[in-house]
Amino acid sequence: MKNERISRRYFLSATAVGTGVSAFADTQGAAAKAVKREGADAADLTIKEVKLYTLRQDSREGGGTHHRGQTTTQLLGIVTNAGIEGNFAGIDYSSGRDAGLLEYAKDLLIGRSVLDLPAFTSVWDPTRRRHPASPFAARIDYCLWDIMGKAANLPVYKLLGAYRDRVLAYASSMHLNTVEDFVEDVKRAKAEGYKGYKIHPPWVNARPGAQIGSPTTLVPNQGKLKLGGVDLNLDMEVVKAVRATAGDDIMLLHDRVGAYTRDQALKMGRLLDRLNFVAMEDPLPSVDIAGLAELCQRIDTPVHMGEMFYSIYDYDAYIRARALDVVRFIGAFVGGITGGMKLAKMAECFGMECAPHNYGDTYEHAVHFHCELAMPNNIWFEMMQPTGVADNPYVKDKLRIDKDGYVHALPKPGLGLEIDRGILDNLLVKIDS
Repeated sequence: MKNERISRRYFLSATAVGTGVSAFADTQGAAAKAVKREGADAADLTIKEVKLYTLRQDSREGGGTHHRGQTTTQLLGIVTNAGIEGNFAGIDYSSGRDAGLLEYAKDLLIGRSVLDLPAFTSVWDPTRRRHPASPFAARIDYCLWDIMGKAANLPVYKLLGAYRDRVLAYASSMHLNTVEDFVEDVKRAKAEGYKGYKIHPPWVNARPGAQIGSPTTLVPNQGKLKLGGVDLNLDMEVVKAVRATAGDDIMLLHDRVGAYTRDQALKMGRLLDRLNFVAMEDPLPSVDIAGLAELCQRIDTPVHMGEMFYSIYDYDAYIRARALDVVRFIGAFVGGITGGMKLAKMAECFGMECAPHNYGDTYEHAVHFHCELAMPNNIWFEMMQPTGVADNPYVKDKLRIDKDGYVHALPKPGLGLEIDRGILDNLLVKIDS
């Protein structure tokens, strides 16, 4: 390949991750200092209101496939006495995820300062540490970072400690159906200028010879939820066809979403080694620490794990067991930007890369992007495919690659996403507060 292979034995260099200053240790303290340094300490950052916008979800106006079947979506707003509002929408990862969010946030936040953020997201207390992190905590965290950035008139990644101002992107496929679908998809990604491409292999109906795979999955063309299955032979044909089509100048990644058996994962891992893939993500169920540790020892392709971890305290066992090579996280599961940056710094201390999950709408892309811009041990920005499929229709700012395949930092303060109030009002069903 023209690009240097990235393996677990590859230590990050300036050419791989850019140049700059490492993110500082005290994230919230530094953010508070930045707010005051910019003269915003005169602004009253006491939280006076929490509101939940319910919006009509019109597929013709964007929103992506993760909204399919929904008629509404929701946008959280947190407002300070100074009139600064922080917002976050993002993916609804589970049915009814927003139920109770408004009352929870009001009880927790009203009358408190935005700068008390660690008290709202920490799960250090033993009674909470033994449970998964609350998805409410992440949504609140995102809004409060948005407020702090707007108060300081700085993008969030600069409050975190800017390490770079752009990140190289890879195109992240849907779970397409056929080899031909993936061939056309990688052709499009390459034509658009992407330097990397990730395969999410097909889900198939369970049949003789096919292993049952993930939890309940939407089987194409069925219109209802059924149990998805894995066809290893089909997966291998997809992998070989994508490499042949992409050529050697595109870095390739693979994500089976935890659905292989140990034998399947080893067979696929060895094929990925031969084809010079740079990542094998979630090859086994997250609970199989022993299987992951064995796989990491028997293949060269770096194993990415963490997308289905539900607390920052889930990671240490995998690192100690050498059951992953690259730390991955979804902010919604680990306390938002605050929790994600803790994991990034932990990974850095172990000499490991950190690869946040970007898959989702504009807000999901943005919050993980700010983390990526602030961490020295990140390489990739994950861009959901087709490009723009999940853009929020009421957000003016769009994340796109440049001619060299990089996504540039959002220059506006906070999360960098400006809401088009005209479009928002047109989609508005109600506001609860």
